[in-house]
Amino acid sequence: MKNRLPISLFSLTLFFCWSCKKQENKIYFEGGTAPILTASSTAPMVLAGDNKNNVAIKFSWTNPDYRLSTGISSQDVVYTLQIDTAGANFGSSVKQEAVMSKDLSVTYTVKELNTFLTKMNLVENVPRNIEFRLKSALANNTVPLFSNVIKILIRPYLDVAVPLPPTDKLYITGNGVPSDWTNNPPASQEATPVPGSYSSTGHPTAYTIVMNFVPGKQYKFLSTLGQWQPQYGGSSDTGGELGFNMGLPGQTDPPAIPTPGVAGTYKITVNFKTGQYTVVKQ
Repeated sequence: MKNRLPISLFSLTLFFCWSCKKQENKIYFEGGTAPILTASSTAPMVLAGDNKNNVAIKFSWTNPDYRLSTGISSQDVVYTLQIDTAGANFGSSVKQEAVMSKDLSVTYTVKELNTFLTKMNLVENVPRNIEFRLKSALANNTVPLFSNVIKILIRPYLDVAVPLPPTDKLYITGNGVPSDWTNNPPASQEATPVPGSYSSTGHPTAYTIVMNFVPGKQYKFLSTLGQWQPQYGGSSDTGGELGFNMGLPGQTDPPAIPTPGVAGTYKITVNFKTGQYTVVKQ
């Protein structure tokens, strides 16, 4: 007992000294200034495919000047341009984000800007008020700061994230459906165009079909009876990014979509404008 007490006291002394030293090395956030976002133009815009490679808009912003207890931040600042429809307060399910590091400006071509609106599933050739704002943050999305909001009236043109079925038809095939794998599925496995999804030229841009699924199976979509391409697929049983092979040189088949892990009736929606598919239990 006589030898243990001094050792314990010495250990405690070391612990408290180490703790004090550790606290002294902590870095604290002391403030910053919300970035100010500006655009090269806020006038109404009409986007056109013929001008897709032209510059559409340039956004610039001020440095938020993050301040840490060690002085002005030397950490990398991550900037995110957020895009949403007016009135959604950047909280809608179709909000788009573009992430950049270090730069204080970004320039978008007509096609790049139109792609954001396409992924928001906006109707082409109809003007919409679109809002933009900038979010700045340090590592791990800490201490975010938000800029002012810029509103611009923009009319998008028809574009798609995934090429449309050239036949305006879409069929489901695979061992997860009655036909098993075949490039000549029956009419009962033809998907239906989603009402209101037609382009201005009359082509469906979204399709839906209801199927009974059991776990452990797979399926894909085809557009031309008797052919394996064009072919559409994905890697998630709940929905996600739509892969494709249009049969062009260098293209490979997308993965087969796995059936959900719970047996039941599901509604599959394939949206070529957004390049996404969804699988929802009925």
